[in-house]
Amino acid sequence: MSGENFAQKLMRTTGKLRYFFGPAHRSSSTHAMTEANRRLLLQREAEAQQFETVTRPDGSTYVVPKDPEDQSLR
Repeated sequence: MSGENFAQKLMRTTGKLRYFFGPAHRSSSTHAMTEANRRLLLQREAEAQQFETVTRPDGSTYVVPKDPEDQSLR
């Protein structure tokens, strides 16, 4: 079965464990994106662009708004 991805191979291999733990939800990750998911993705990308990551000298990072006056997401 050369068309199987890693998750499918793992599910087939661990079939006996599923007898005890119950079946896992299986769905295709290659399906077309729905219009609702496409709108949500665009919204999340727009929200992410409103912030920037700042790195401190000690290497730690934190997220700050690019425009401190923008209160749209708070």
